[in-house]
Amino acid sequence: MTSTLQETVAARIFNGTKIYGEGHAEVRALDDVSVEFQKGRFTAIMGPSGSGKSTLLHCIAGLDELTSGETFIGDVELGSLKDRALTLLRREKVGFIFQAYNLIPTLSASENITLPLDIAREDIDQDWFDQVITTIGLENRLSHLPTELSGGEQQRVAAARALVSRPEIIFADEPSGNLDSTSAGELLDFMKQAVTDLGQTIVMVTHDPGAAGYSDRVVFLGDGRVVGELLEPTSDAIFDRMRELGG
Repeated sequence: MTSTLQETVAARIFNGTKIYGEGHAEVRALDDVSVEFQKGRFTAIMGPSGSGKSTLLHCIAGLDELTSGETFIGDVELGSLKDRALTLLRREKVGFIFQAYNLIPTLSASENITLPLDIAREDIDQDWFDQVITTIGLENRLSHLPTELSGGEQQRVAAARALVSRPEIIFADEPSGNLDSTSAGELLDFMKQAVTDLGQTIVMVTHDPGAAGYSDRVVFLGDGRVVGELLEPTSDAIFDRMRELGG
């Protein structure tokens, strides 16, 4: 891999195929997919139900294994790693935001945000923590328990938790799916700010053209294959493309 590729690509999949089941029950969730995700960009992955978008995200993030092909985070090929090394790489280089907030109910918002660093016994970069908290706009809610926060606030806490360890890349799977439109907008604004103001890299799976409209680029899947992309997309352009795909 060239040094230029290392500098600009946060993650990539090359000839990736993922097959579930065998014989008549075989499902080819990914079919020879090759795609790159640039550093410092907000990329959305979209496609009809069953197109393979969540499978793609999980394989790139090292949460699932490819049947064949290669997946890289930075210049590290995930298939070459033992379980312990893969766990360590995910902890050190990857952040996750899922549809479920996965907050610890007995910990404050602040304690939930710093939990990954506390588990890893790593020092908190206070300047970076303060910058993330300012961006997320929850300065006055840090002492509150999850039950004292709205759904949107809880999801922003989960997003800050993904950011605070300064991962090389954040993977988000339908992060706004459980939120009302106002809370979803707040979260997506924050994610966009994390990219534009903090230099973060985000790859997000979503079924919502409005959510994807916050991204810099949309990659479209159909039947387990990449079938197109849009750069600097608008919600209307995304909706039109999804309608063409039957999504």
